[in-house]
Amino acid sequence: MPQAPPPAPPDGLRAAAVAVLNLSGLGLGYALVRRWLPMAACWVATAVLLFVALPADADGVPGPALVLYGVLLLLAAVHGAVVGLRTRLTGPAGAPLALLLAVLLLAVPAGGALWYQDAREEAVQQALLDRLERADHLVTAAGRHSFATARSDYRSALDVYRDLAVNHPGSRAAGQVPDRMRTYYTTVGAAYDHRDYCAAVEPLTYLRTVPRTMSKRQLGSLARWPDDRLATSLYECGSAGLTDGEADWVARFGDLLTTFPSSAPAARVAPAVDAAVSKAEKGVRGGEPCAAVERLNTLNGRITDLARSASGAADTADDLTRTAGRAGRSGNAGQYSCGVDQFKDGDFDAAQKTMEGYVDGNKHGGNLERAKKIAIGAEVARTLPAAGKKLPSTASGGSISVTVKNDSPDDVTVLYTGPVTGSFTLKGCGACKAYSLSSTLMTGFKPCDDSGRHYPQRTLSLPVGTTYFVHKPHGGSTATPASDTAKLRSGYVYTECAYTTRTLGSSY
Repeated sequence: MPQAPPPAPPDGLRAAAVAVLNLSGLGLGYALVRRWLPMAACWVATAVLLFVALPADADGVPGPALVLYGVLLLLAAVHGAVVGLRTRLTGPAGAPLALLLAVLLLAVPAGGALWYQDAREEAVQQALLDRLERADHLVTAAGRHSFATARSDYRSALDVYRDLAVNHPGSRAAGQVPDRMRTYYTTVGAAYDHRDYCAAVEPLTYLRTVPRTMSKRQLGSLARWPDDRLATSLYECGSAGLTDGEADWVARFGDLLTTFPSSAPAARVAPAVDAAVSKAEKGVRGGEPCAAVERLNTLNGRITDLARSASGAADTADDLTRTAGRAGRSGNAGQYSCGVDQFKDGDFDAAQKTMEGYVDGNKHGGNLERAKKIAIGAEVARTLPAAGKKLPSTASGGSISVTVKNDSPDDVTVLYTGPVTGSFTLKGCGACKAYSLSSTLMTGFKPCDDSGRHYPQRTLSLPVGTTYFVHKPHGGSTATPASDTAKLRSGYVYTECAYTTRTLGSSY
């Protein structure tokens, strides 16, 4: 058998040439010293790296793969240097030429690395543009739904725009963010352009929060874009609610006066509220005075609340306070017209309460005396509906004498209405007692018939015609009011008698 050639003398230049050639990743140093298996291993390692790295994407080559490949290259270089130190090179090339070739070949992996970096940066740009496009689609889709439904999508898109602008400021996608933000604002605030002002309030309020998370430098004029639109929307929505009688107009106007106290829409609030009060005041003289009075009373309370919340707009708050006072006074005064309307409609219970409220709240009202008469007439008509056919007047006096006596141990208030309306109270009869029910059913029963007894009494002078009487007990008495209808004619003297059984009866 032929013997293996003896080892070559050590040659550091040759060892360096083999080591540097192996750094190319192709195992060419092993080819010069005829080590085919290690060379094949270098090819396999490089192929695996290329499989992992290509095509280039935004994430690049995984870090562990790069580290492992670098370690393999270093091992190949060290191992190649050890082998090349005592192994002659194959072919005619000498060690100096091989080393020069090795240095030149290092340009291949270096150039590949630069190309890959460029490819990776382009992949990053494309990935950022893809994120931008997805955010754009999200905004477009959200624009087809109500803001409440689409709020989370709008926030997600804004997070993308913000990230691109802040964390990738030099990217092509970041350069397009300003245009996208303009589209974003117009899409979110689209309800304003459609004149749907109440629906526009919430999205415009949301847009005013965007500068908290994205700098005004990035937003430019968009930072103030929602302000005028929101002020107008708050006014228009509040004005519509004020006209329609909805309660949320106070909150809308309150937000407007608090957030934009010096704006043109804020200056229109007080006149709008004043106009609403004037309209309600006209309604008192119309066909539904009670509804107008209720409206005035409601306005009084709500305008007062609005004035308290408008502390940032002092002049407007003062105007609102004066308007609230006017609404309250008009509401009180309007109770008279309301009570008259209720009386004419036959709602005597409501008419009585309304007129009593008018009397209590208007001590110097021009209709005070007649209101008292109507309240009495309504109370009588609650027991005797026929008494409500005609509205009581302020007339007094007459030619017919009617004496009312109290044959009851209880104090009794006597109410009467007809051509003349009034009331008075008779003290209880100390020597009198309640009659049994059976005695009142007996033939010949005559209360107030004891000529030796002094009955509390009062004599009235009433006109000819029908007068309706109601006697009602005072205090804790459980007796029920009694009633009587007296048709008064000239030439007669009449007597009314109040007495007590289980209920309160009367006769004349």
